[in-house]
Amino acid sequence: MRFLAAVGFLSRYRGEGRDMGKGELTRQRIIEEAAPIFNQRGFAGCSMQDVLDATGLEKGGVYRHFASKEELAAEAFQYAWTRVAKARREGQDAIPGAVEKLKYSVRRFAETPGVFPGGCPLMNTAIDADDGNPVLRSLVCVAMKEWKARLGSIVEDGIANGEIRGEVQPRRVANMIIATLEGALMISRLEGNRTAVQDAREGLEIMLDRIVISPSA
Repeated sequence: MRFLAAVGFLSRYRGEGRDMGKGELTRQRIIEEAAPIFNQRGFAGCSMQDVLDATGLEKGGVYRHFASKEELAAEAFQYAWTRVAKARREGQDAIPGAVEKLKYSVRRFAETPGVFPGGCPLMNTAIDADDGNPVLRSLVCVAMKEWKARLGSIVEDGIANGEIRGEVQPRRVANMIIATLEGALMISRLEGNRTAVQDAREGLEIMLDRIVISPSA
């Protein structure tokens, strides 16, 4: 049930482009102010007082829009992840060919400057919520599932178009790309440079050339 609720959370949040009333605008502002704090400090490390200080609101002004800290954290994660994922996908649809789309996805991850304070919301929240917050964990699982599905669908299109070998497993390619990039990002943050991310990019491009592209290409 929590997982299904998480799916509903993601779907509701993506209702972009519609006019919002004053109350909705205030709610959105709270989310935007709280998201960097949750992303940098984690659920336990971010207090509601931190949120009040960031927004300039009284406690009642926040709890008028959110029933609990958990609800606010869930919305904050979705806001942060939506921004990051959008930045990483920008321009991808215009790239011709499945393999080039995959390479572009890797390059965008490696080259796009951090668009959100604190690093990748998906990795941060996955680590933070692994043991003690089932709602956040469910949201992260949904986001991860969608990311893997997007990459997998590109591979499937490449197989259908005769560009990628039929025995290639979309799931395996998606897992390899995500695991390599997110792991490299963690190393880069620890070391304070982008070397590991750039190494990951080069390694993945070699993998895509040697494993994914069909011999006849």
